[in-house]
Amino acid sequence: MTATFIYTLILSMVFLLKQKVGFRLRKPIQSYISHASVKIILLLTLFVWSSCKEKDPVVPTPTTPSVSISSVTLFEGNDKTTFPFKVNLSAATDKDVTVQFTTQNNTAVAGTDYVAKTGTLTIPAKSTEGVINIEVLGDTIKQADKLFDVVLSNATNATLSTATATGTIRNDDTYIFILNDGYTTPADYAGYSRLWSDEFSGSVLDTTTWTRETGGGGWGNNELQYYTNRTDNAFVTNGNLIIEAKQESFGGRNYTSARLITKGKKEFTFGRVDIRAKLPKGKGVWPALWMLGKKIDQVGWPNCGEIDVMEVIGSEPSKVHGTLHYGPQGATSSTQKTSSYILPSGDFSQKFNVFSLIWTADNIEILVNDISYFKTDRTQVGAIYPFNEAFFMLFNVAVGGNWPGSPDASTVFPQQLTVDYIRVFKKN
Repeated sequence: MTATFIYTLILSMVFLLKQKVGFRLRKPIQSYISHASVKIILLLTLFVWSSCKEKDPVVPTPTTPSVSISSVTLFEGNDKTTFPFKVNLSAATDKDVTVQFTTQNNTAVAGTDYVAKTGTLTIPAKSTEGVINIEVLGDTIKQADKLFDVVLSNATNATLSTATATGTIRNDDTYIFILNDGYTTPADYAGYSRLWSDEFSGSVLDTTTWTRETGGGGWGNNELQYYTNRTDNAFVTNGNLIIEAKQESFGGRNYTSARLITKGKKEFTFGRVDIRAKLPKGKGVWPALWMLGKKIDQVGWPNCGEIDVMEVIGSEPSKVHGTLHYGPQGATSSTQKTSSYILPSGDFSQKFNVFSLIWTADNIEILVNDISYFKTDRTQVGAIYPFNEAFFMLFNVAVGGNWPGSPDASTVFPQQLTVDYIRVFKKN
């Protein structure tokens, strides 16, 4: 709004005021009104002018973008895998942004698990993203997942927001070197024929023999694990079956493991069973090689019967338990007959041992390395005797529960149950 316009506006308003009231009054009053009106008009005009005054345009203050790097999780593969770490700017800028980076060992080791790299990343002007590619070295050996870091520093034309990202190398291998030491039993026995067996000589679990049971409801013992159907928890490698208990969140539980059964596939009555295995250990770890009666769906537990060929609580890794469970239909707890055996030296995690069952009509015997430590018969068990019926096998590693208690800070995970073979013989 120009000064000429304002001046003209003032004169026009004064003239109109005089025309309306000024000439009808005596001169002194006219003069007073004229002077007062002029003052009011001036004030109003100044207010209008200040409101309409053109203001200088606001120039935004340039902002410096922030730079951040994102973590990457990928499977390692068997050869080489590229881990792409994305580096992002919070906003584009008209200048190139540079930032230095370097890799750092965490649980992964440079040269063994990944290729160390140091350099400078440039994000061109007007762009908001760059990538740092790190090469990960694959293999075929099963190991724990491993971590390494990529660290940013010395950014130009940007500030550092998230300066460290982690590369998680997920292990997808199944090969484990297993020392084949310890006790073994014959492939055949005089007076017996092989009914069925699994030597775990292939590369995958034989699903014509085994079913993976799944779930995490405590399994009647307030157990803490979730049984999965993943090869992370049960797999075949180097001529052995591995059941691996892991500490991880899954299915609302903090541990995972596997439970394999032969129900509906391999069921039998009487004979000799040999299971060669190395056992896990640690407080709260509970491996078992056992059997349930085929009629469990009809009569329930414990009326169907249970034969525990091997149970160990991991806080006592040199002591094995053999047990029978039985009871009336509808009972919520069982009657037991049990006995235990303690190794004279070492524990069951160090070498292979053979856990055996010799089962005939009305008689049951349980052995370790051909040493008998449990015997019973129908007269000792009593009227409820389900052990002349067909049974199926179960292999599992539980975590926690009423008997072993929960793991503590001394328990190391993962823990593995390693089975070399199971052989079931029928007496001729």
